[in-house]
Amino acid sequence: MITIDPVTRIEGHAKITLHLDGAGRIADARFHVVEYRGFETFCEGRPFTEMAGITARICGICPVSHLLAAAKTGDKLLGVQPPPAARQLRRLLNLAQICQSHALSFFHLSSPDFLLGWESDPAKRNVFGLMAADPELARAGIRLRQFGQQIIELLAGRKIHSAWAVPGGVRSPLSAIARDWILERLPEARATAAAALELYKKLLDGPLQREQLTFGDFPSLFMGLVTPDGGWECIEGAIRFIDSHGRIVADGLSEDDYASFLGEAVESWSYLKFPYYKPLGYPEGMYRVGPLARLNVCERIGTAWADAELAELRQRSGTPGSGGRIITSSFAYHHARLVEIVACLEGIEQLVAGDALMGGRIRAHASLNANGAVGVSEAPRGTLFHHYCVNDDSLITRVNLIIATGQNNLAMNRTVAQIAREFIPAPVAAGAEIPEPLLNRVEAGIRCFDPCLSCSTHAAGEMPLRIALVDASGRVLAERVRD
Repeated sequence: MITIDPVTRIEGHAKITLHLDGAGRIADARFHVVEYRGFETFCEGRPFTEMAGITARICGICPVSHLLAAAKTGDKLLGVQPPPAARQLRRLLNLAQICQSHALSFFHLSSPDFLLGWESDPAKRNVFGLMAADPELARAGIRLRQFGQQIIELLAGRKIHSAWAVPGGVRSPLSAIARDWILERLPEARATAAAALELYKKLLDGPLQREQLTFGDFPSLFMGLVTPDGGWECIEGAIRFIDSHGRIVADGLSEDDYASFLGEAVESWSYLKFPYYKPLGYPEGMYRVGPLARLNVCERIGTAWADAELAELRQRSGTPGSGGRIITSSFAYHHARLVEIVACLEGIEQLVAGDALMGGRIRAHASLNANGAVGVSEAPRGTLFHHYCVNDDSLITRVNLIIATGQNNLAMNRTVAQIAREFIPAPVAAGAEIPEPLLNRVEAGIRCFDPCLSCSTHAAGEMPLRIALVDASGRVLAERVRD
């Protein structure tokens, strides 16, 4: 068995074990989430009106996602439809959130592998090493993330853990100062996205070709929200499943019925649940969510630049079996994030172009009208479900949260196994060296999905790492320690 503990440059704490068979070949891979948080339990007994503010604290990187899912669940408990301006203000907040989170994932957590090299010194293979090697690119990535975060602060009053979105709508409109700030800085953000896309495409044409083919390239289902006409969606719409051949498996699904099509399995070796598509069973019902899934399930994005980039992504990476329509390589999550940044920037520009978000009704008021509801939203990492049951005193009696990272759990395990079989030579003999670049590639398979575990912890610099290679009988063949 090979153990990678901890996995670095992800949000949270986890480890990977690679299990060998009797012939010294990789037999299985397990992505272990070794932290426990318990939000579902300690929300019980709280008023549902507090859930937006409480659940925003689940995640220090994407609190907006839980804030919006909680507010949408609250809408249903009240039995109200937020005013049009409030719905568009929520959309603006989510576009800013996706933009800033994708910028963090690409520039801070993943690009050191692409730009500094898999073989580079682990102590320098991070955002600080990137700043030393390419200060302009690093600065541009930081500023792109700041752009999204500042929009969140301008709308919600703070970058993280705000309570701006509430059941029935939002607390305040967009100000003229905020609108002008956004419009003034959009050109710089667009230029950064264009430069990142150009650079990444060059890497795909050269040193990243092998990774594109071997980092989690396998058939699966994909799930995401779409508009009524099948367009890209980030906060409303209906749920669609599509397979790796481009066939729509299920369409027009409501989050209210999630229990009829989503099951949640558990394993003894991880605190992370294993959701699956119920009609196919476990684990055959594996599906993926997030940026790659959203681009696979949609027909189009609906804005000129993003649609052109989506067409090129499909032309470059689409599988022949789907007519180029579906991308099955998990490595393409990185490219998909850049395309979604473009979609977010174009969407932000459209929303703030006029005065519709700067006044009028922004909240509907009502009392409790239901004892249970499900809210759904597209978080940066994928579709997020909040299910609340409440009593007649408006107090929470049960909470179920289905997080995007959990929905990718089966695919993450399969991805690291595929990478290990490709890059770690077999059979593994006694005394075999475990090269750092190979171990980094295994970790990088997880970073493709940008998992959100504790969502508040980041690794910067050299991390402690213990790798043990153990054969099928439990005998240690080799060991490597990174202090």
